[in-house]
Formats: sequence, C-alpha cells, structure tokens
Amino acid sequence: MMNKGRNRLKDLLLHRDNHYCADCGAPDPKWASSNIGVFICLKCSGVHRSLGTHISKVLSVSLDKWSDEEIDSMIEVGGNNAANAVYEAFLPEGYSKPSPDAGNEERVKFIRSKYELQEFLKPGLRILSTNSGKTFQSDSKEALDGSNSLSHRNDGMIEYIGILKVKVVKGTNLAIKDMRSSDPYVVLTLGQQKVQTTVKKSDLNPVWNEELMLSVPDEYGSVKLSVYDEDTFSAHDIMGEAEIDIQPLITSAMALGDVESFESMQIGKWLKSDDNALRNDSIINLVDGKVKQDVLLKLQNVECGELELELEWIPLDP
Repeated sequence: MMNKGRNRLKDLLLHRDNHYCADCGAPDPKWASSNIGVFICLKCSGVHRSLGTHISKVLSVSLDKWSDEEIDSMIEVGGNNAANAVYEAFLPEGYSKPSPDAGNEERVKFIRSKYELQEFLKPGLRILSTNSGKTFQSDSKEALDGSNSLSHRNDGMIEYIGILKVKVVKGTNLAIKDMRSSDPYVVLTLGQQKVQTTVKKSDLNPVWNEELMLSVPDEYGSVKLSVYDEDTFSAHDIMGEAEIDIQPLITSAMALGDVESFESMQIGKWLKSDDNALRNDSIINLVDGKVKQDVLLKLQNVECGELELELEWIPLDP
C-alpha cells in the first residue's frame, strides 16, 4: 500500500465509529474486512477468515499490502456505522451482540448470522460479494438462492484458537520445470483454508518476503506446503512439497501463557528427523513478546530446492 493509500485508510480509521470492532465493540481494531468494509478486532478477524474470502477478505490495517481497489471499497462503505446500519438493520428486539470478552462459540454464531446467513438484513435483501470487493444488492430469487447456498455448508461449528502468520522468505535452488527456469509460487493449506504467494517469473532463487495468514482450529493438523510452476497453457507443475508441524510452536506458546511477561528467550524446538522435511532443527523463540520460529525446509518429491519461512503464533485468547 503506497503512502497515499495508507493515508486514506488512516483517515477512515480516525472516524469515531471505527475506533471499535464492528462486531464485538473491542477498542482499537487492527484488522479489517476489505470487501465488507468494516474494522474488526483480532478475535473477530479469526472468525471472519474462517468464512472464506468469498464472504470476508481479512487484512491487517498496518501489516498487509492494500490495493487501491480494496481501499476504495472500504471508503465507499463509509465505516463501521454505515456497514452495521445495513448488516444489523433488523436485529431482533433484545438481541445482544457479543462483548469484547465473549467466548468463541458466541462470537462465531453472531458473525456467521450477520455476514454469511445475513439474518439481520431487511427481509428479501441479500448482499453478494465479488472478488473485486464490491457488493451488489438483489431481491431476485436467483440471488437469494445463491446466497442461501453459502449458509448450508456442512462444516459445523469450528472453534479457532489462534492465527498462524507465515512469512515466506525465499526459495533456493528450486527445480527447473520450463526450458531453463520456472515461475514459482507457494501454496499453504490448513484444513479447508488455502493461501498463496505471488508468482516469481523466471526465478529459481525467488525472494518473496510475503506474509500469509491461516486461522488455526482447536483440532489442527500439519500445514501442507506446495511449490508450483505457473504455466499459461497447461496444468501448473509441482516443484516440491513439505509438511509443517505447527504443534511444537503452539504447544510452546501455550505452555508459556502470557508471553508479554517474559523476556526474549528460546522456548521450544522442532527437531529434524528422517520423517520430516527440516534441513536442520527449527528453534522457537520468544522475541519482543512474540512467539516466532525460523524454518528451513528441503522440498520433497523433487530433485532439488529449499524454502525458508518465518512463523509467528498469535493466540485469539491471550
């Protein structure tokens, strides 16, 4: 996000109604849903992320790069009050929104009802989001059917315990999949969530330095990592894969408790073994109140290639 765009977003944040999370009222929200047009807190952002980007695209106000279109979309909505005037127009009498210290189940139920099921809109009205972040209103049966299909996903009630921030730093000596080079990009998968980096054209030693984020459920597995070569006219070639065991990171952070009360130190380790893709032992450190882990992976099922990552654990319940 360029300085001009950052200033426009900062000006919007100065509005009094944007000083509090649109969903639970927590002060000083650091996250936003760029296509819905609301500023939200860390705990609510995890729930928004679980809905999928077709419903809510979550971005950090200060850490993520914003496009001009995303900023325009936020400004077009006008802030939390304007968005809530639509999404909460028909809250049932006596209905209580979740408070800042509400439990995850209460928070998930409200946010899904508000944005996914759209239960509090004017009857017959539905808002459909597009990839550009714009929203359209329709009373047509076709639009209603399309929106309602989102509300019947058979994924049950999932409780999220935190956010995993993955900085994809760089790749080294990646495999050649085109004539002389490759156009690599990285895909991370956790459950039904999938995020990816940009494509680096003709580069076997790409430097990304891109941060990707995944919401972590209470029952989580390994993060699947895949590197692909982008092809214009055929299927994308696999350039290697690996699994990231995030249990050592999360277990170390949870065992420590309130990380802000400790000085910087090593708190854990993910050990290299024949069963994983680690190039060497991966150390977990507490640095300036943040739980971080450097990971160097040797890509598997491919002739060569390494990938360097930096992980950070952000708990939803401090």
